Amino acid sequence: MGELVAEAWPAPFTQDIGGWLLRHADGVTKRANSVLPMGDPGDVDLALERAERFYTELGLPTVFSMDAQARPEGLDGLLEASGYELVDPTIAMVADLAGPYARDGVEVAQAPSKEWLDLWWSVDGRYDHQLPMAEKILTGVPAGYASLDGVAVGRGVPQGEWLGIYAMAVAPEARRRGLGRRVLRALLAWGRDQGCERAYLVVVERNASARALYGAEGFVQAGGYHYRVKNVTVR
Repeated sequence: MGELVAEAWPAPFTQDIGGWLLRHADGVTKRANSVLPMGDPGDVDLALERAERFYTELGLPTVFSMDAQARPEGLDGLLEASGYELVDPTIAMVADLAGPYARDGVEVAQAPSKEWLDLWWSVDGRYDHQLPMAEKILTGVPAGYASLDGVAVGRGVPQGEWLGIYAMAVAPEARRRGLGRRVLRALLAWGRDQGCERAYLVVVERNASARALYGAEGFVQAGGYHYRVKNVTVR
């Protein structure tokens, strides 16, 4: 799942240090500004030193994206012992695209409009000056951008048999009206039209309402990941 997520949310800048991918996007999202430890770099201490130097020079915290495939084995414990805090445990959920999905008035475009971007960023973003980099990440691979009445959006990324669901956002004043559910179903219908057979998404563990929505739509837990973030107060 980690490779699918990395492909669907591509960091504009990546450096491979022997199996560890050092990714950065000017600090826009931990996902695009973290180490993806997909292979064994050999000398772990040296690799860790290189990773920390890489992010320090960029003025960013050193962050690792950790799942069951992280290498080498035991890396999570090593990072914990080195002062890396566990942050944002995240659940991966999957579903077969076998339901009676329909667009139901939801528009799905090949590129995000300014209104789409502004709504998503108003819900999930932090600083306005980071929006251009966020747009670069969002449009880094072919995707569908769903919008409903200007108050609910989502992004679907076809990846062979898989459809990745990302950037689901509903304006605060429009919540609890089923609009997120309609956007999700529209993306699943669109993904099926693209030849996808299964869908996946990731949701932070603490977001109980989103997890309930996805579970009601047939998604089941299939793993997950968390981040390890360097605690700079530890010497």
